[in-house]
Amino acid sequence: MKYIHKIWLVAVAGLFLYSCDYLDVVPDNVATLDNAFADRYTTEQFLVNCYWGMPKSAGWNENPGVFGALEMCFNKEGQTQGGMQFALGFDNAVSPRIDYWGGKGDMIRTLYGGINDCNTFMEHVMDVGDLNTFQKNRMFNEAKLIKAYMHFYLLSFYGPICPLRENMPVNASTQGVRVYREKVDDGFAYVLQLIDEVIASNALPATILNTTTELGRFTQSVAYFLRAKVLIYWASPLFNGNTDYNSFLDHNGEPFFNQTYDPTRWERAAEACKQAIDVCTTNGIRLYQPSDYVTAKILPEEILQIQTLRGSVSERWNVEIVWGNSSYPASWGNIQSESMARLEQGTAASAASRFSVPFAHVDRFYSKNGVPIDEDREYDYSNRFNIRTGDFEHRYYVRQNEQTAAMNFDREPRFYSTLGFDRGIWYGNHYNNTPDDPAECLFPRARFGEFSSVFQPGEYNVTGYFTKKLVSLETMYRDPQSVAWVSYPWPDMRFADLLLWCSEALNEAKAAPDAEVYEYIDRVRERAGLEGVAESWQKYSNNPNKPATKAGMREIIQRERNIEFACEGIYYWDSHRWKTALREQNRLIQGWNVSATDVNEYYTVATVYTQRFTVRDYFAPIPENDIVNNPQLVQNPGW
Repeated sequence: MKYIHKIWLVAVAGLFLYSCDYLDVVPDNVATLDNAFADRYTTEQFLVNCYWGMPKSAGWNENPGVFGALEMCFNKEGQTQGGMQFALGFDNAVSPRIDYWGGKGDMIRTLYGGINDCNTFMEHVMDVGDLNTFQKNRMFNEAKLIKAYMHFYLLSFYGPICPLRENMPVNASTQGVRVYREKVDDGFAYVLQLIDEVIASNALPATILNTTTELGRFTQSVAYFLRAKVLIYWASPLFNGNTDYNSFLDHNGEPFFNQTYDPTRWERAAEACKQAIDVCTTNGIRLYQPSDYVTAKILPEEILQIQTLRGSVSERWNVEIVWGNSSYPASWGNIQSESMARLEQGTAASAASRFSVPFAHVDRFYSKNGVPIDEDREYDYSNRFNIRTGDFEHRYYVRQNEQTAAMNFDREPRFYSTLGFDRGIWYGNHYNNTPDDPAECLFPRARFGEFSSVFQPGEYNVTGYFTKKLVSLETMYRDPQSVAWVSYPWPDMRFADLLLWCSEALNEAKAAPDAEVYEYIDRVRERAGLEGVAESWQKYSNNPNKPATKAGMREIIQRERNIEFACEGIYYWDSHRWKTALREQNRLIQGWNVSATDVNEYYTVATVYTQRFTVRDYFAPIPENDIVNNPQLVQNPGW
């Protein structure tokens, strides 16, 4: 399949570059606009440039969600990377580590420049001669939805923004482009206005019919999904009655953040989620199921479950993907190389294996009974760091007769689909790794000196847990020395998101959880091979009434999202909008003692980093250079 990003290089080379002055609102190279919209071909190139300006989801130095909450991390040698510096508290206003406000680096450009592109496109597309009315309306509304997405991203990352409703005239004065930041409620209202206009236009297609050249373009389902997401964020504690920012004032001396909690926002969000679910379902979007995973062999139920869960993320354009971000795909040069374990001697040069998951997130996965391991009456939580030998019962999860940690046994299927670990079965991804009996397939040997451990300085996993989930099912070692990497669009919008948002919004809107709240979360749990929430807690939890309370169900839903979207960069944004980061992200980042050769020494707890989080870290700093150029901008608190 050809992706839309395959023509981006041509589009970018032929279009506009922007400076970072002010908000990048004055278009450059105006004389070239006539050429840019001369015909259908050049107009499509311009639209591709608008898509290319979207935030880069699959880059650890570009997406704050990858490392920002230290859900994953690099080893000490990799801590100088911008994403790790951002996560470890070394961000600053003089030189922001991840900068979507002013734009920085080859892959990150200012989102205001991207919005400028969208405005320019919308101003000219209707005048293109060889486009019919349907094509013009579709492309116009695609640009409008990209514009809404970019504004929303700025809101999520920076808080109050300066909405760029239209581009400034070329002859605008310097003072004319010096604008104020607006209240967050005004920002959200504007984003919702744009999305509602797109939906009302009915201009976007229900599905992509031309799968050769149009995959990655926005559809009707994307608009409804984005509307639900915006309303979920607007209802969340960070943006709904946030009194932590009562002294953060706009140019009129009024708080940027509303100071009174509005519970009705959750009702509106729940309705938007239901609408999005209905639209997606009508358009053929649903949870990816075992029947969707195509395999030449009949697999044991355990392996099929693992591969299904992996496929929901990495199978290209699968039925669960509402929209995949292919502006920077998950390819060899980034996510996959860092996630892949070396599975035999001689493959060391093929994978860096640096993406490492700390214990704080390894522990979040449920037991096999579908409840937290520290709540499960049957799980030996206090002895989870002990050594245990793989047996027949667990042969599809842990290699038989090999020793690993007790915490790697008796966990839910998403634990094994998301994480690779020392002596843990890793089905597929290797020319010699699909035997007739999957219990005989390869597995990482990660103790120091073994082939899955340190290859050369800086290339090793520092906690002992690999992000297997992020390796495409189609990526394959061709021989001991090389890998055929198969890229996939980053799953920016997944149907499972809508289901869990709906459960969350309903729980917050109701006085107490009921069957409707359970319905949506249980659909996600069922796909993961688990019983429903109420049944699981009643049978196995030492707190069986937890799902019956609003606070208890809130905690369950939040944990379910942590697990379902583990290693996808979602936890960073969730922990911010929930305002749980201050409680959760002042902690030790720990893993196994990966420098040890002896099994007993390897399976001892080692501290890698100390994570710090303060109230200021809920939002990124406005670049100082932009404030110098536009003194009317107000810096975020603490920066």
